[in-house]
Amino acid sequence: MSNSFSNLAAGLSPGIIGNLASLGYHEMTPIQAESLPHILSGKDVIGQARTGSGKTAAFGLGLISMLDTRIFDVQALVLCPTRELADQVAKAIRRLARATPNVKILSLCGGVPFRPQAASLEYGAHIVVGTPGRIEDHLRKQTLDLDAVKVLVLDEADRMLDMGFQDSIENIIEQIPQQRQTLLFSATFPDSIHSVASSVMQDPVIIDVAASHDSSTIEQHFYLVNDSADIRTNAVQLLLFQHSPTSAVVFCNMKKEVAKLVQQLVEAGFSALALHGDLEQRDRDSTLVRFANGSATVLVATDVAARGLDIESIDVVINFQLAHDPEAHVHRIGRTGRAGQLGRAFTLYSSRESHKIAALEELLRCSVEPESLPPSSLMSQQPAAAAMTTLRIDGGKKQKLRPGDILGALTGQHGIAGSDVGKIAIFDACAYVAVSSSSADTAVKKISRGKLKGRSFRAWII
Repeated sequence: MSNSFSNLAAGLSPGIIGNLASLGYHEMTPIQAESLPHILSGKDVIGQARTGSGKTAAFGLGLISMLDTRIFDVQALVLCPTRELADQVAKAIRRLARATPNVKILSLCGGVPFRPQAASLEYGAHIVVGTPGRIEDHLRKQTLDLDAVKVLVLDEADRMLDMGFQDSIENIIEQIPQQRQTLLFSATFPDSIHSVASSVMQDPVIIDVAASHDSSTIEQHFYLVNDSADIRTNAVQLLLFQHSPTSAVVFCNMKKEVAKLVQQLVEAGFSALALHGDLEQRDRDSTLVRFANGSATVLVATDVAARGLDIESIDVVINFQLAHDPEAHVHRIGRTGRAGQLGRAFTLYSSRESHKIAALEELLRCSVEPESLPPSSLMSQQPAAAAMTTLRIDGGKKQKLRPGDILGALTGQHGIAGSDVGKIAIFDACAYVAVSSSSADTAVKKISRGKLKGRSFRAWII
């Protein structure tokens, strides 16, 4: 039988089906095929699926289908662990709702001013997507009313619990009607998830389509090394030289290891960036933008800082050490090999970590066999430069800048080719644009000497 969206027994409206086709959604992914019939019929659902499996469309279609757009009350709440993920989810649901008139979707996250969010809420919203901390803030200040919520979604629930949001989630749920549908999605299913599910869900349907990490999805390689940080650093460099990834994430267990490894990689000529919990929100935004747009090839991160990291096409994941537990290892390597692509994961471990290896073998149901590292002669190579360079512009949404304004300014008379312009990200007070490295100087001059929206803005390379 075809896995077409039009074959769903509970049914999606013709408008939604047509919009899905225009977006390139023709066949349902496994998580969509197994969960959507239950979601559309109003049942509570627990879905275990990796990021990139299509779960956002699964619950997003459910939310859109049950809305009464004539009523401007919050009818659905989606909780996400990080601002980045919440923004991505809100954007995805907006695309899915294009054929449904008058749907208002708001993103409520920390790291951005509170007052504009409160002002938007005064005009009502149908779906709110947010982080637990900021949702709590709005509830405390009575700028958000959840009395009309019909569906609650806990997205990447395991990550929210890992980040210490359990109390916040419970406080929020107390302010939502008990007669509701609850959808919980998680990449892993630790005991803490069982505990939350049993307290907030009614007879949930459990769906497990978490992809097994085998050779068809992620190619895993393990290297037994000395405990020395310098030896591990050399091993990371050898792996980067041998595989020349355009995007690689290296996981460390501690912030100080992240800082030191980035410094050593940069000194060796790699375009590497650090992502850890001490970064200011502005610096975090800048780092994620630069890595996502191809201006840096290596991102070195801690587990907590990388929560919600959802960047397409990560070629390689390298574990500087084994993660603290097997579930975290699955999270890490799940960032490569997505959307049907073959991913590669390289893990360094020492003999002192044999107990972690044993736990990992049990979870993955396979035997870990250490391999030989690439030859040390590779160290004489020069790392490949990043293909793109990021410009920062000192204007953003508050100045009503749009991607089209920036693209037009860059490609106007005596400008750069449109093919040299990459991703554009616009924040409240600034914007970032990726341009081919060979065009960066010209691009800076075009922005700085020209006008956007009739105004002058500064631009510089970061």
